[in-house]
Amino acid sequence: MKLSIITVTLNRCDTLRDAIESVLSQTVPAEHIIVDGGSADGTMELVRSYGKRISRSISEPDQGIYDAMNKGIQLATGDIIGILNADDFYRHPRVLEYVLNEFEKEGIESVYGDLEYVDFKRTEKVVRTWKAGHFHPKDFLRGWMPPHPTFFVKKSVYDRYGLYRAHFSSAGDYEMMLRLLYKYRITAAYLPEVLVRMRTGGVSNRSLWSRLAANAEDRQAWKVNGIRAPFYTTILKPLRKVGQFF
Repeated sequence: MKLSIITVTLNRCDTLRDAIESVLSQTVPAEHIIVDGGSADGTMELVRSYGKRISRSISEPDQGIYDAMNKGIQLATGDIIGILNADDFYRHPRVLEYVLNEFEKEGIESVYGDLEYVDFKRTEKVVRTWKAGHFHPKDFLRGWMPPHPTFFVKKSVYDRYGLYRAHFSSAGDYEMMLRLLYKYRITAAYLPEVLVRMRTGGVSNRSLWSRLAANAEDRQAWKVNGIRAPFYTTILKPLRKVGQFF
């Protein structure tokens, strides 16, 4: 099976190299697609410096991060798709090898693992660890979700159940995983180890206002899928982060 990794970016030339190098260092090859939103900081010059080692890249205005992810999925030619944002990088060179091994098992449609949040500049300093744990659909009712950068999905699943809903600003990944894992019950395998390191400072965590906006989008994610969550679901979702600091 062929792997496609999609990296979306906008003016992140300062961190993008780490993402690219982490893909290139993998023990199994992967198609790497860079989707840039029209950067003006030298991002595309950096991408072009890698020549043919970057499988494909585009740079044009988009309607947001999830629109950019959709563009990447539509360009991908692999059987399995992973999303690695410009601030993220794989924890070690065998991540994609381990992921591919899980997909070789009969009936597996998605794979996910654990994630470490690290200091933006000192990436060796771990701020908190997100241990996803084994999946059961009812876990979504208790605010659970897997770390999106560790979530790999067969392209046939996207073909069957649709792409990201581009109108979301921060919860499009939550909505996608809710739709695939909870609504349509695709099969998932959990790799109990850190697959990705993510720099701190995500869009949905920058302020109380952004957290409230993200919480409203979380509720909308259930609504657009025609399913109802208990009142406590979207309250528990941010509270689950507390345990990641210990």
